Amino acid sequence: MNEPQSVNNYDGPVFNAEVSGIQFAWNNDTVTQNQQNNSAVAPGFEKLAKLVTDLLGQLPQAGLADQDREDADSAAREVLATITQPEPPEPGRLRRAIATLKGALAPVATGVVAGTAVGAQEWARTAIEGLTGIV
Repeated sequence: MNEPQSVNNYDGPVFNAEVSGIQFAWNNDTVTQNQQNNSAVAPGFEKLAKLVTDLLGQLPQAGLADQDREDADSAAREVLATITQPEPPEPGRLRRAIATLKGALAPVATGVVAGTAVGAQEWARTAIEGLTGIV
């Protein structure tokens, strides 16, 4: 008549699909995670890879708010992930990631963000110019 229902109580993360190359933190108050991608850059995208890698190195000193810095970091890593895949980069995905990155840098470039490091405004402007028209 009434079948007993099965109840699952999990004590940790559960993945209901195939996962690969992920990082996650569990039961942490604060965490910093880094992932290094040593894949080859797609031919023709070497200049973009260098620009974005340099940008990532300088991003912590740009004076962005935490969320804006995380957004810029995520977009920059998306650009690198897109151009280091075994298959050719998807133009739409790459354009969206670059647009997000430029959008995150715009407040610094225009001087809207208060308290940015000396030279950060010019650095952000140069980065945006470098990202413009590169794809």
